[in-house]
Amino acid sequence: MNTTFKKIAASTVLLGGLFTLGAAHAAPDQDLKGKTVVLVHGAFADGSSWEKVVPLLEARGLHVVAVQNPLTSLADDAAAAQRTIDAQTGPVVLVGHSWGGAVISQAGNDDKVKALVYVAAFAPDSGTSVNDLIKDKPAPAWAPELRKDSGNFLTLSDKGIAEDFAQDLTPAQQHLVAATQGPWSAGAINEKVTDAAWHHKRSYFVIADKDRMIDPRLQVAMAGQINATVTHANASHVVMLSQPKVVADAIIAAARNAE
Repeated sequence: MNTTFKKIAASTVLLGGLFTLGAAHAAPDQDLKGKTVVLVHGAFADGSSWEKVVPLLEARGLHVVAVQNPLTSLADDAAAAQRTIDAQTGPVVLVGHSWGGAVISQAGNDDKVKALVYVAAFAPDSGTSVNDLIKDKPAPAWAPELRKDSGNFLTLSDKGIAEDFAQDLTPAQQHLVAATQGPWSAGAINEKVTDAAWHHKRSYFVIADKDRMIDPRLQVAMAGQINATVTHANASHVVMLSQPKVVADAIIAAARNAE
């Protein structure tokens, strides 16, 4: 065997080993198969806010569905989540970002739902609204950046997106978030959760330590109240876009325990 052929053969074996190692690393987890993750976005967003998390979950064998909330009311958003849950088979992990935390608190009592994951989210108690959680707190810096349209729906200005909502994204990413944001009904903030699902379901919480939309101290307090398993991320409010692996790992942990 000449020297050139030996080098080619050795390279082939090495590459084959690397491909095998990569495939094994990316192989779906057997204990996650048959389980579904339902992702619920927050205000000023849409289902695409989960675009970086979805492939990480699917690579581990999870079935993933992102709800498109109408953002018209707590009842409407919970109904949208419920329709998605109804369409699934097997255990469901229900995940909510921001306002989506209120939605999963309302919709998470379905028997299919085995775990709740709050991602930089509100976690209202029964008989409590999002406004009840924040009304006694100082007005946030982003409040002047809210814009209300003729239908009483709210959006954030480009400045609010760049400085307070998604400050750890690139300018191009911030522009996309601003352009695709979902207007949120101004009245939704006052709607109360009827029976908070976290009383009955195992809960997890990803706290965004650099969040300027929901005070991280409030997130810590809510996570403690719901007795959640906590993950901290040095991230903005859109932690699922800036640090998707942190969020995906928390969801995967919840899915492993979902039976």
